[in-house]
Amino acid sequence: MSFVTRDGRDWTPNFLTSIDAEKCIGCGRCFKVCGRDVMTLKGINEDGDLIDLDEDEDDEIEKKIMVMNDQGACMGCGACARVCPTNCQTHMPPAAVAA
Repeated sequence: MSFVTRDGRDWTPNFLTSIDAEKCIGCGRCFKVCGRDVMTLKGINEDGDLIDLDEDEDDEIEKKIMVMNDQGACMGCGACARVCPTNCQTHMPPAAVAA
């Protein structure tokens, strides 16, 4: 799958396929540039479990990270990768995602 930009250049999307929880610092920059609800911010408790962020549970959160929310909504623009300070995301072209 490839496309042509407005001025005729070839363009192939690279879809977000995963986020490395060890590298992610939960800064939210990727979330802010993505208007498609592909990712969401979650907390990790002391047992290493992912939990929804809730003001009442703030004391139980050891770390905040971005996680995949709706992988199918990604359009492959790469904006999230360009703003990520830790390079914690994996992106793949359509052929690799379909395989």
